[in-house]
This record gives sequence, structure tokens and C-alpha cells, in this order.
Amino acid sequence: MSHTPDPLSGWQEEMRSAWLYRQMAAASSGREAELFASLATSAERQAGIWQHTLLAQDHAAVPVFRPDLRSRLVAWLLRWFGVRAMRPVLSALKIRGMSVFGLPPAHPPLPADAADIGRRHHPGGQANLRAMVFGVNDGLVSNTSLILGMAGATADSISTVLLAGLAGLLAGAFSMAAGEYVSVRSQREMYQYQIGLEREELRLYPQEEAEELALIYHARGMDAAEARHVAHTLVSHPERALETLAREELGLNPDDLGSPLAAALSSFLAFCLGAGIPLLALLFFGGGSLALRVAPVSACALFVIGATLSLFTGRGALRGGLRMLLIGGGAGYASFVIGAVIHIRLN
Repeated sequence: MSHTPDPLSGWQEEMRSAWLYRQMAAASSGREAELFASLATSAERQAGIWQHTLLAQDHAAVPVFRPDLRSRLVAWLLRWFGVRAMRPVLSALKIRGMSVFGLPPAHPPLPADAADIGRRHHPGGQANLRAMVFGVNDGLVSNTSLILGMAGATADSISTVLLAGLAGLLAGAFSMAAGEYVSVRSQREMYQYQIGLEREELRLYPQEEAEELALIYHARGMDAAEARHVAHTLVSHPERALETLAREELGLNPDDLGSPLAAALSSFLAFCLGAGIPLLALLFFGGGSLALRVAPVSACALFVIGATLSLFTGRGALRGGLRMLLIGGGAGYASFVIGAVIHIRLN
């Protein structure tokens, strides 16, 4: 069910967008500055459509636009950090053209037929696998460091160290799960809100939406005439065009959005898997000090994880494994030394 926005709200939103585009153009250079200046002009034209509606509804006069506090804050941040660093904030404000950052000049293919419009490859599996590996690594490094720190501070009291390690596993896993749930849910809510606005604008003024999309394609390297042809072809099929508009105008990727519950569960399990490695070493490798039980097993696991991450970086497995071993081993050693110093100071 579509819901037509209040004309005054629509006018204010387009005027805010136009004002922000001017700020972005001032903070940019080259083709990006030209794109944002053109998008500002386009937003002002769309604001003019709302203004005409307001006057037709017997509004005595359209109010003078004044940017709100949030817009002024974003403009101030743009001057300090630039447009690229502010992409997430700008996307949440429904600022278009974010896809020109992080992408090489592109030549989007002309759809062969209506069925091809908006179709994309879905590469989400690799990103999920990488996130799982990083989750295991986080659990391993954090709980190994905690256990070694406790081992240094408690003079090999295994019950205390085990309890601390179990508490660290649970606290870290629940923290990771909660953070991932909030993150994914927030991304989904933002996408759903923005795509709802895009759907309504596509219904109310499709030609203006097509022109904005053509500006973005042209900024990414496509011939201006062909960019307009591609954009108008896309917009003539509204439902199929929505995903493309979300990607190209807002820089939103629906392929990156998953289930919040699934993301939370996978983060919880990945962290538990990594954090459980030093605990298992304590339980099943007897003899010697607690640190000597944990360190070799965790070191092997760190090397394996580092080598696995090389699959995603393209670097050598040996180099990746040694780097992870050095980083994680350094964190564990520092924790043990700090724990030992605290033990000496307290006794």
C-alpha cells in the first residue's frame, strides 16, 4: 500500500537534500563535485513539484527553507572529514550518488530485455564466511589473553582461571551477538525506510528519478545520451528498478542484508568456537603451568586462522599465519605479564 507524503514534508526533504548536495559539492572536486551540484539542481526541481502542490492546496505561501540542526552538523562534519567518510550518514539522510565512491568509472550494461533490469549477482556467501572466520579469531584472541592474564595473576589456580575463561566466553559471545543483531537490524530498517521513500518518489515523479539516475551513470563514465536511455529504461519498470535505484542512488546493497537473528546466532557460535579453544586446552592438556597448557594450542589455532584469512586477502598463507600468530601471541604475552605484575604487587 502506497502512502503519499505530506506535500510540506516532501518539499522540506527535497530542499534539505538540495542544501546538503551544495555542501557536498563544496567539499568535493572533479566529477563528484559536478555530480552533487547537478543533483542539487534536480532536488530543487523536485521541491518545485511539491511547492506547486502546496500552492494548489491554498497554502498562502511556501515557508522559507532553513536547514535543521542535524543537516548543519552533517555539513560541518563534511568540511572536516569529506564526503567519502560520511557515506553511512549521508545514505541514512537519503542522499543519492553514494555509489560513485569506492567504485571505478563504470559502464553499466544496457538491459537486453525487461527481465534483465535490476538483476544482480549475489556474492553474500564469501562475506558471511569471512565474518565467521573473524568471529572465531576474536573469540580466540580475547579469551586466550584473558586466560593468560588470569594465569599470570592467580599463580596457577585452575578453578579460578577456568571460571574466568568461561565468563569471558559467555560475555564476549553475548556481546558479539547483541552487537551483530542491532547492526543488521538497523541496516535492514534503514534499507526498508529508504526503499519505501524511493518507491513513493518513483510513483510521484518517475522522470525526475530517471534524470537523477542518469546523472550518476554519467558521473561513473557512461556517455550522457546512453546514460539517460538506460535510466529511463530502468524506471519504466518500477518494481524492478527499485533495487537498482537503491544501489546506484543511495549506495545501499540489499545483498549485504541478512536476518538479524541469523547474524546474531552465527556471531555467537563463531565467538564460542574461538573462545573455547584455550578452555579445552586447560581441560584436556594436563601437567605444567596453566600458561604452558594454553599457549601452544592457541598459537597453532592463531596460525591456522591467519592462514585461512589469506584466502580473502590474496596474500601468502605462511605470511598471514605468522602475522596472526605475532599479533595474537603478543596480546596473550602482554596479558600474562600484566597479570604477573599485578600478582606480585598484591602479594
